[in-house]
Amino acid sequence: MHDFLVSAVAFIVLVGLMVIVHEFGHFAVAKLCRVRVEAFSFGFGPRLFGFKYGDTDYKVCLLPLGGFVKMTGENPGEQVTLPNPSLDAMIEKDGTSSAPQVAGIDPGAFTSHPRWQRILIGLAGPISNFILAFVLMFFYFGVFNEVYSVRPAHLEWVTPGSVADKAGFKPGDAIVSFGSTTHPDLGALLDGLADNEGQTVPVTVDRAGQTLPLTLAIPAEGKTEEISPVGLFPHFVDNPLTIDRVMPNSAAAEAGIRSGDQLLAVDGHAFFTLDPLLDYLQAGKGQSILITVLTPAGVTQTLTVHPHTDDGGWRLGITAQPYGDIPTRRAPLSISKAASRSFDFCSVGSKMIGQVLGKLITHQASVKQLSGPVGIAVAAGKAAETHDWSSKFGLAAAISLNLGILNLLPFPILDGGMILLLLIESLIRRDISLVVKERIYQAAFVLIVAFFAFVIFNDVPNLSIFARFKQ
Repeated sequence: MHDFLVSAVAFIVLVGLMVIVHEFGHFAVAKLCRVRVEAFSFGFGPRLFGFKYGDTDYKVCLLPLGGFVKMTGENPGEQVTLPNPSLDAMIEKDGTSSAPQVAGIDPGAFTSHPRWQRILIGLAGPISNFILAFVLMFFYFGVFNEVYSVRPAHLEWVTPGSVADKAGFKPGDAIVSFGSTTHPDLGALLDGLADNEGQTVPVTVDRAGQTLPLTLAIPAEGKTEEISPVGLFPHFVDNPLTIDRVMPNSAAAEAGIRSGDQLLAVDGHAFFTLDPLLDYLQAGKGQSILITVLTPAGVTQTLTVHPHTDDGGWRLGITAQPYGDIPTRRAPLSISKAASRSFDFCSVGSKMIGQVLGKLITHQASVKQLSGPVGIAVAAGKAAETHDWSSKFGLAAAISLNLGILNLLPFPILDGGMILLLLIESLIRRDISLVVKERIYQAAFVLIVAFFAFVIFNDVPNLSIFARFKQ
């Protein structure tokens, strides 16, 4: 029950923020274009409280799941005409009116404005989500930027044939010194890789009690990330890697690996995090591997796994449970570096989302891999209970990017669908028939509801309360 409440509250706060920012984008540009905004609502359903300023009712509603902006004339078939002001005096004493209700087109209606303005209003929502993602990560990198402070820094894996491998580094080496820094923690090691791009750095390692001097030539394209072009993968947790989710029809699923299994060894080598395991798969170029797992029932199994390939390389099709609380320290970045890192986060995240959507469209990936509201709520609950800020800001920014990109898809009801129809109308130089629009939106609504129902149905079995039924 505790996990459910935490996930529910985290979901409401997170999604509420994302949607409100999205709707505020529509609202702000609509106001700039002098479109009449009838309501700006936080939540849905019956109005709880609020105030009216000008033409807009700013309100809070009963169901706190996002919000909406209501513009005059935005829905197909909606009346966008004004009453004749010269006939206002004809209102009868009992409050009824015998005056005609239509006297001209409403200049404040959404449909009364040029198509280019309506397109800008449609784009404003997704763009607001992109801006929010950038701002969140800029704030994180500039204020927190948590780096691992595990000491001593030692290596979980070294990429075969990499710069580090050729320099003589081996898995298990402890870093005694890196350049002028002695006994660096993991954060200092990763910072050192980025600060010395294109340079050769003297490194001293401790290997089974023996001190060895090495020299590392760092490529110019180095980044301060766990996966480095030099081929070094730091070791920062000691607990076995625990499988959180196994993708349908994946290599892991075919081999019999299940959610909750602990990964003890891969071809005899212990991996504690996903990044070095992923690198090991690429080095093997798709060769079969032997994975030893410990099931939640306490049974040890050794399974043969045949990795699958996609555009990003070789994959098992698994996600890992959180690694636990890892000691960190704050190392805030300068404004310029924080902006650069935030831009990198958004660009890489957007590219990944685009790749996933492309694979779904071309049937290279299954829609069963998608997470809906339930999956997002579970992830939000886990992020809320962690002590670090990186997971909180990272998840919020990732969801904001997803919301922005998905709303740009050329599908009716979504912003992208509205923009597509407006572009078509611009090309044919006339409005699409109202009847046709209504049929398009009705069909799209049914498809959207069916899709969300499928995603939610797909999410539910992955809840922890159902895990024991999978064994």
